[in-house]
Amino acid sequence: MSTPDRLDGQVALVTGGGRGIGRRIALELAGAGARVAVSARTRAQVEDTARESGGIAIEADVSDRAAVEAMVAEVERELGPIDLLVANAGIAVQEERPWELDPDEWWHVLEVNVLGVFLCCRAVLPGMIERSRGRIVITGSGAAYLPGSRETAYSASKAAVWRFGETLAAKTREHGISVFVISPGLVKTDMTEPVFGDDAPWTPPELAPQLVRVLASGRADALAGRYIHAEHDDIEDLIRRADEIRENDLNAIRLRR
Repeated sequence: MSTPDRLDGQVALVTGGGRGIGRRIALELAGAGARVAVSARTRAQVEDTARESGGIAIEADVSDRAAVEAMVAEVERELGPIDLLVANAGIAVQEERPWELDPDEWWHVLEVNVLGVFLCCRAVLPGMIERSRGRIVITGSGAAYLPGSRETAYSASKAAVWRFGETLAAKTREHGISVFVISPGLVKTDMTEPVFGDDAPWTPPELAPQLVRVLASGRADALAGRYIHAEHDDIEDLIRRADEIRENDLNAIRLRR
């Protein structure tokens, strides 16, 4: 994937930016000229990413409404109005027997992965609507639709967040805002490596950050509301075929009878 797009002057907030996919996205955006704020629950990790990206670090729990609102206010105070939200923060829990899992532990996955995305979107959207511009990229997962998913909480959360993102895109389009849900593929991270092992069909880790960079550029706004896979979709091809994709309702998760 070629990524010549420059993002000079854009302000981007990347949640879950302390490690893994979020960290790589933050560094990619910064390399394209964006001013980046990264948030995570662990200050040491997020400070390291912020230092490398030349941005700012914020310790925040995305499932806490007050913390999210304070996070967005800090970004706007330090960097300016937010042009791009990358709602990437997410967690999973190992489930050998989900019926034996503590309900609070199960529910916390949805609090972070679904409520957290909603709270972050809710906090940035009023400013975006006022300015009639803005983009939101939500990190989805193949666990939302692929057979053989292993964890009930994580799979349910990613299915929910896909539907949320698609529906939100339809509601914000008239305000000049584009919302995307992406699948980064099976990227080797601290969360996935213990589950899948070394012989899994790992996705090159640079693909999701490169995709986010293209989406941030605005060149793919016609694809807002579509589910885009970092490895299996060629974003340049999708951009060229945007009219066909919308007309035939492609790049969407549907039940077809």
